[in-house]
Amino acid sequence: MSRFGNLEFDAEPREISATRVERDAGYWLTEANTAFAHGQFEPALRLFARVLEHDPQSTIAWAGQVRSLIELGEYSEARIWADKSLERFPTAPELLAAKAVALARLGDVDDALAFSDASLEERGDTPYVWLARGDVLLARKENRADYCFERARTIAAGDWVVGWLAGRILHFYKRFAAALKVAREAVTLAPGEFTLWVLIGQCELALGLPQGARVSFAQAQQLDPGNREAEAGLVALESRGPLARMVGGFRELFRS
Repeated sequence: MSRFGNLEFDAEPREISATRVERDAGYWLTEANTAFAHGQFEPALRLFARVLEHDPQSTIAWAGQVRSLIELGEYSEARIWADKSLERFPTAPELLAAKAVALARLGDVDDALAFSDASLEERGDTPYVWLARGDVLLARKENRADYCFERARTIAAGDWVVGWLAGRILHFYKRFAAALKVAREAVTLAPGEFTLWVLIGQCELALGLPQGARVSFAQAQQLDPGNREAEAGLVALESRGPLARMVGGFRELFRS
């Protein structure tokens, strides 16, 4: 079933109930950003739609919906929704950047670069525009992506979410060592954020570092009991064969 039922096409506020009347766009935007940062992308999708009920001109919320669809792996829907959004706001940098990522994930790397260029030409010097640029360059197998992630983190110095997102992009493109480095730097800013520990564990698992991954997933579970990604990581650790466990042990021995 399409997720477009969760999105707002008319950009007109619907009738809201008495229980929601005192909750404005700012409230729902905070809720949406919190859900997104906790990896709860389905709820974030709906919450960004709530923002638009109150403020149809919020390009942050329009872009948030596209970004949520991308994180959910719904790249075709993300591209369609980006097109719908750009019909209303054709020069919004973060919408241009989000479409660039959707196109890159779909394999249309040339058009992706064009939209990324456009996002920068529109004075889009924001963390997400640079994260998206790095995403597109990785899809194109270019070596300049690291600068883009560093630029995003410089603009948002002290913001762990930007580091987490950079790590997620690097992990998606199987740059596990680079993703682990970025995630470890981000967790020094926010050691209590379980999503960072999940990402660290996933990177360690991919790199064959089982002891580190076990600790990281356990830390995520302590911070967020019942976390499904942490549970899945621990199950993956237990399902590894004896040879993989032995190789992982040697790797960690040499790293220590």
